[in-house]
Amino acid sequence: MLKLNSPQQAGQILVTRRKALRLSQAAVAARLGLSQNRLSELEANPDRLNLDRLLALASLLGLELVLQEKTSPSSESEW
Repeated sequence: MLKLNSPQQAGQILVTRRKALRLSQAAVAARLGLSQNRLSELEANPDRLNLDRLLALASLLGLELVLQEKTSPSSESEW
């Protein structure tokens, strides 16, 4: 399971997954009802993805988003 820390990291994961599935931007965009140019913009600027579009894109790529409670920091920490 991957832990996300930024929109840019999410974008990189989505692009990597799309390429691993050998899907073109045009093919993915068509299935999402977007232009290829718009998908390219969203991949380059993932902070512009709204939650609905992120969920749809993740699902199309065979991914799911999971929210869970943060794990407690170790009591062995120097802090």
